[in-house]
Amino acid sequence: MSEVLELPGGRRICYADSGKRDGRPVFLHHGTPGSATGPKPRDSILYRHGVRLIAYCRPGYGGSSRHPGRTVADAAGDVAALADALGLDTFAVLGRSGGGPHALACAALLPERVTRVAALVSVAPFDAVGLDWLGDMVPSNQRAWRTAAVDDDLVAEQLRLRVNRIREDPAHLLRQLRSEMPPADLDVVGDVAIERLLLTTYASALGDGPDGWIDDLVALRIDWGFRFEHIRAPVRLWHGAEDRFSPVSHTRWLADRIPGAQLEVEPGAAHFGALLVMPQIIRWLADSDDTPSAAA
Repeated sequence: MSEVLELPGGRRICYADSGKRDGRPVFLHHGTPGSATGPKPRDSILYRHGVRLIAYCRPGYGGSSRHPGRTVADAAGDVAALADALGLDTFAVLGRSGGGPHALACAALLPERVTRVAALVSVAPFDAVGLDWLGDMVPSNQRAWRTAAVDDDLVAEQLRLRVNRIREDPAHLLRQLRSEMPPADLDVVGDVAIERLLLTTYASALGDGPDGWIDDLVALRIDWGFRFEHIRAPVRLWHGAEDRFSPVSHTRWLADRIPGAQLEVEPGAAHFGALLVMPQIIRWLADSDDTPSAAA
């Protein structure tokens, strides 16, 4: 990571600050597993659209200190601290896949600061009433989530073994994912540039071990620590209709519960289609004259 923020108490947050420094700020929450080196628009594109993109590594990933027992809601405190350090009063937030819930947490818990929020291919809460949470999900994800629900130690050990293999060969994870990808995702990751970005992301995310991945699974499985009705900023939810890693039913569930949420389901797209739509979403996030108000 190019930059490090030291927090009171000794924790550190690693982040990448790209685009136009005086542009409209957008915080990016990466997927699971992931890091701040993950796929995002090129710096020249961000600059042209007047966007300052701050991507940070959640605790346990990519050099950021582990935060044992963290919840999804804790992301709001880390983003607020980072925004304060950068002198940013207001900002937009974007989350992809496992980062989606963390972006929504920022919007709910920092209503006076978040101008807009977008969640791409997000999961819903594990205890979502009326949702078949594992329905239409690829077998490997079903196994991981079922194990996480009953045995934290076992899923941690399984991830440690998996990460050891990935650290020896970063392409191992992408090969595993490819074996379960629908055609739409295979088309996206078949792009050499995107494949290279994903491999770089996984190597960075897991370079210090599996802690970030383990803690993400735990945090996403337990109570997220905020209420959807507290989100006041405009919300955009996007999902590929063919997604099998986090099925579209999750985002439909979220859309029914987040006030005023704009739902977009793209036919023929799947999980990694979020990488292609990200530049458009970032432009929407930055194109706002909204001034958040705690009294709104």
